[in-house]
Amino acid sequence: MKDSEPYDVAIIGGGLAGLSLSIQLAKAGYRVAVFEKEKYPFSKVCGEYVSFESWNFLEELGVPLSDWNLPIIKRLQVSSPDGNLLEQHLALGGFGISRYKLDATLADIARSSNVCLFEQTKITEVKFEKSLFSVNSSDTHFTARVVCGTFGKRSNLDIKWKRNFILQKKSRLNNYIGVKYHIKTDLPSDLIGLHNFSNGYCGISQIEDNKYCLCYLSAAINLKLSHNSIQAMETNILQRNPFLHSIFNSSSFLTNQPVTISHISFDKKSQVEDHVLMIGDAAGMITPLCGNGMSMALHGSKIAFECIHQFLEKKIERHEMEQQYKDRWNRQFSKRILAGRILQRFFGSERLSNLLIGSLKPFPAIIKGLIRLTHGQPF
Repeated sequence: MKDSEPYDVAIIGGGLAGLSLSIQLAKAGYRVAVFEKEKYPFSKVCGEYVSFESWNFLEELGVPLSDWNLPIIKRLQVSSPDGNLLEQHLALGGFGISRYKLDATLADIARSSNVCLFEQTKITEVKFEKSLFSVNSSDTHFTARVVCGTFGKRSNLDIKWKRNFILQKKSRLNNYIGVKYHIKTDLPSDLIGLHNFSNGYCGISQIEDNKYCLCYLSAAINLKLSHNSIQAMETNILQRNPFLHSIFNSSSFLTNQPVTISHISFDKKSQVEDHVLMIGDAAGMITPLCGNGMSMALHGSKIAFECIHQFLEKKIERHEMEQQYKDRWNRQFSKRILAGRILQRFFGSERLSNLLIGSLKPFPAIIKGLIRLTHGQPF
């Protein structure tokens, strides 16, 4: 099946970055296609906390956040594996919302904005030749002037293109698994908890409908030591932290099985690959303990839109669009990601996280500074 007229922009991946970019482009009058391998609505491994820097942007896209009575999160609680605890007020703060609800809402807005949204379509090949892209799945073929990769943490295209982070040897930065549950529990609605355990950490905060998102990141070695049993890993490793022991044993889990993902990498990524603009987690991931990946994906889509718009209006050449996007992306996010990697080294170690939390507790000004390093301003 071939579409005769090229799209202005083809977007591979229908998450936050892809959908928000498609809405901006469609509202500017461009012909846009989004290819998503799943069918909406669906769940994703995600901490489901959004910094307030994204609130106005989402409402401008058409997401009715103010009507949803979402939990407003203003306090951070961090515990070490040995049970030491510190709390900190969040100057900017954020709100909780499930990816199930937010992505499906953005998909509806995209459709109503005349975005061509292709669900259950996995792109297998992208080729650039003579200023035009060829985009192929198993049974479709399209062409586009610009292609954006918004396919998340790891994709078949990452492997096909042999991107640098795929080729890296396994290390503390590139061999993690993520696990997410929705639960009912009795915790303050304005609090996000970050509870550390050996080689990992678990976040918990409220989302819509009085549910809570419990999402944790663990080094793959923990699962191997637990004979590939998630339940055994949670019992024998996570629950050595007394706060996690209490949460796991006093909460009602709303699904029998968690949503999971493996081979998560925090190694450095390129923002442009063979003329394809990478956005969201495909461009670079901040460690989840910083709680800001969703806002980065949304902000990245705005930066990409502004660069693409100039190119399609013939105000700049393709190479200028690519360089401008890389420069702006790195100015906005590279320091945050570096700060996240440094913090990850402490919180990924049981001994160091015990030491760090105990040392930081008397110095709230330092904690505020670390939070500022990993968050941005409203955009």
